Amino acid sequence: MADPSDARLRRIKVAVAVALSFVAGCVDIIGYISFGHAFTAHLTGNTVHLGHGLAEADWVEASQAAALIGTFVAGSIFARAVIEAGLRCRARSIAVIGLVLEECLLAAAVFSWRHNGLSLLFLAAAMGVQTAVLTRVGSLTVHTTFVTGMLNKLAQLLSQVSFLTYDLIRGSPSARDLRNKTLADSAFILSVWVAYAMGAVIGTVSRSRWGVAGLWMPIGVVGLVALIDLAAPLAIEEERDVSER
Repeated sequence: MADPSDARLRRIKVAVAVALSFVAGCVDIIGYISFGHAFTAHLTGNTVHLGHGLAEADWVEASQAAALIGTFVAGSIFARAVIEAGLRCRARSIAVIGLVLEECLLAAAVFSWRHNGLSLLFLAAAMGVQTAVLTRVGSLTVHTTFVTGMLNKLAQLLSQVSFLTYDLIRGSPSARDLRNKTLADSAFILSVWVAYAMGAVIGTVSRSRWGVAGLWMPIGVVGLVALIDLAAPLAIEEERDVSER
């Protein structure tokens, strides 16, 4: 029988993953609109900009893309180092450190909004930190700052659902529980994507009304997640890097 505390923790981590995905969508669109149409929450587009800039000898485009990639990765490395140090020290709440750092970086982007390049770097570093804070929910690998991998996982899960449904129709009762679990996982992955999209929608509205100050909303959401980690630690031992599934 499943441990009720494990089920409760999973529900909390699902809520946290959805909240952080909303934050990433909001930050991504506010940064995109405010600072030269550059993405800060994922690296695929920046990698393309880097390649294009190098091919066209557009050193401004190439250097900006390289800086964003490097800053994102540096933020992620730093956050993972904090998590590893916390694990070794057996700290009760570890994620809160990265979350507070993310808040500080997002706030720095607001205060430095007149310097586009600097604000972009702060946003990219914040998203790198967030990427490292939560990487797993149960057996699922989670990406809260970009959704391509999540949509790919959703497609895999839906494919499994179709085959399990076929097995169930053919009279295999053992397929029922696995199908229900796979459907629940699919709903979770879909909710992450929806949260990211809604973050982009609400971030666009916030940016049109309050400018870069619209970032205070995602900053507040990150603060709430940090309080959740203090009250109910997110079991960072689950977040140890393992081979991607």
